[in-house]
Amino acid sequence: MDSWLYVMFIEKTKTYNRLTKAAVERHVANLKKLDDAGYLELGGAFKGYPGVAGMYVLRAGSYEEAEELCKSEPLVLEGFATYKLKAMQAANRENNYLLS
Repeated sequence: MDSWLYVMFIEKTKTYNRLTKAAVERHVANLKKLDDAGYLELGGAFKGYPGVAGMYVLRAGSYEEAEELCKSEPLVLEGFATYKLKAMQAANRENNYLLS
């Protein structure tokens, strides 16, 4: 069985530098919600990559479901960020690291 994860790269907009504490709190609340629902595999901030704030690795049933999760991110909804979403086939012990 194929195992896919969805990587959301959170990219800063020109208004990112106006990010408020309240917006960050809504972002963190969303992280908690995703984690509680079993969608969040991994998430974090980047340092030293101009224009990219961070990323989520999501476990979702489809690309479309992952995209809906990305669209509901408060930083995106409020215009502080945009996103790029990529599907990634996970390599692991169970699938022999994708070796056919």
